Amino acid sequence: MLAALVESRKALPECLPNPPVGCVIVDKEEIVAQGYTQPPGKHHAEIHALNHIQGKAFNCLKMYVTLEPCSFYGRTPACALTIAEDPRVHEIYVSVVDPDPRNNGQGLEIIRKAGKTVYVGLCADEVNAFLRQYLLK
Repeated sequence: MLAALVESRKALPECLPNPPVGCVIVDKEEIVAQGYTQPPGKHHAEIHALNHIQGKAFNCLKMYVTLEPCSFYGRTPACALTIAEDPRVHEIYVSVVDPDPRNNGQGLEIIRKAGKTVYVGLCADEVNAFLRQYLLK
């Protein structure tokens, strides 16, 4: 998760007003893709990272993301739906639940309903110290 936090810092300031989110994807304890929130209207961190593994053969990936994947369609499609539909991702570790009322646990529920294993709270203190100033409440 700390590697995802490093990625999140790369998003600033271009990602604003979206929060600077970071994501890493791991296969067998090795990072195989990284991503961070792109400028508004472009990919969020999760999709940015997933695009780095397009065409590669993986089937049991773990995703680490600093903020709960979005569950709603804004300028981009809902990241939670994309993750839910990706057969390569089996586990997702989320540091912080998104307090935005349009999300606030709904992204995690979408992913869980798809049969993925979801863990919440990894490195939450470190991520919150950086991220909280950018979150809607």
